[in-house]
Amino acid sequence: MRALTWLIGLFAMAVGIVLAARYNEAYTLFVWPPYRVQVSMNLLLLLLLVVFLLSYRVARIAVRAVELPGEVNVWRKQRRREQAQNALAEAERFYREGRYGQAFRSATHAYAGLPQPGLAALLAARAAHAMRDFERRDTWLAHAAAHDREIRLARLMTEAELAIADRRFEDAASSLEGLRARGHRHLAALRLSLQVEQGRGRWPEVARLARTLHKHGALTAEQTAPLLRRAQLEQLREADGDLSALERVWQGVPDAERRDAGFLLRAVPHLIGAGDDKLGVAAIEEALKHDWEPELTSLYGRCQSKDLRAQLATAEAWLKQHPEDASLLLALGRLCLRAQLWGKAQSYFEASLSQQASRAAHLELARLAERLERKEVAERHYREAAVLGA
Repeated sequence: MRALTWLIGLFAMAVGIVLAARYNEAYTLFVWPPYRVQVSMNLLLLLLLVVFLLSYRVARIAVRAVELPGEVNVWRKQRRREQAQNALAEAERFYREGRYGQAFRSATHAYAGLPQPGLAALLAARAAHAMRDFERRDTWLAHAAAHDREIRLARLMTEAELAIADRRFEDAASSLEGLRARGHRHLAALRLSLQVEQGRGRWPEVARLARTLHKHGALTAEQTAPLLRRAQLEQLREADGDLSALERVWQGVPDAERRDAGFLLRAVPHLIGAGDDKLGVAAIEEALKHDWEPELTSLYGRCQSKDLRAQLATAEAWLKQHPEDASLLLALGRLCLRAQLWGKAQSYFEASLSQQASRAAHLELARLAERLERKEVAERHYREAAVLGA
């Protein structure tokens, strides 16, 4: 319909022009002595229109010819940019596939053609590091640093990750400090900081970072617990023998974490070794209120609190609830030894053996027999202990 309308309009315009030309009797006279040229006005108008159209076309061709080299250069640059972007995508794919040599070549090709080539430099550095080519890694990290205006954060994160992989924890800490100085404290940086502080042995900081990551959902409770346990145990180990330092570390452990049996089994011996059994006794008693752990009862028997009677009463109360617990019977025997209740101690040790043969119970009975000058009995229990320990 639209085409038909245009066709009718063109015909109407042509008819109008023809009718106007019939009634136009004007003419134009050109004089160039000795020549005189007379042309009708209609023909002159037609010639002027043709000349105008031809001139316009020639001008367009000339302008196009002048602009063509520039457009070719722009096309070539665009083509190189597209090739570089494709090379960068290939480099990323090769790197993820573990084809580090091809990733490195594609990244270096991309670096030459991109207007902002910092990411290509970082990818080349990662590929070189994966190939253990540290010289080229450092070279490309330097290239990346030249584009810090666009990729400073990415460069520092990459440097920290590569340094951690090489166990260069001080270098990694320096890179992460650059991030913190600019206010970047996102979860990925905190994860790297956690690894760095573990490598540097800064256990109070490890515990703080683990709690922070757990609070923000970056670590599950199952992931956080062993980190906190190790951090606290390492602090106790570093303070081993220094009672005041041990007590400071112990007071810094939250109550919920003190009830962890795995933590207590390794932490309380440090307190016992430093001469403070009171904290260990209280912690074990509190933990066993929430969750029964036989190994803790065995450790409870090694604690030498000042109030031996209260300790014995507590253990005997547990025995009513767990009468067949071999570890608890062993602990009660040890407590009775300290109270010099020889007969009772022997009964508990023998009851422990009746529930479960153990080297520790045989050794305790052997020492008790020696104290009571029963050499044959002592020798028999030592032999039994040696058999179980073999």
